[in-house]
Amino acid sequence: MRSRYTAFVRRDDNHLFRTWHPRTRPADPGTDTRTEWLGLTIFDTTGGGEEESTGTVHFRARFKDHLGEHVLEENSAFVRRAGHWMYLEALES
Repeated sequence: MRSRYTAFVRRDDNHLFRTWHPRTRPADPGTDTRTEWLGLTIFDTTGGGEEESTGTVHFRARFKDHLGEHVLEENSAFVRRAGHWMYLEALES
C-alpha cells in the first residue's frame, strides 16, 4: 500500500500499472498531474504474511485537487500474484 501511495505522489504510472490486478485495473491507471497527495495513514492490515496469498489494508489518504481538499478512506483487498502483491479492489464496509 505504501508503495502505491508513493507511486501516486511521484506520478509513477508504471508502478501503478504493475501493482494493479489485471482483472480490476482501469484501461489508464495513470495519475492526475493536478492532484497533490497530502498524507497516508494506515489503520489496520490483515493477512499479507509470507505464506499468505491475500491481505487487506484499511487506510486514509488525503489529497488536494482543483476542487479542494479530500479524503479517500478505503479497506483494500490485495492478492499475491506471481510472487508480487497487487491491489485487487475496494471492499465494502
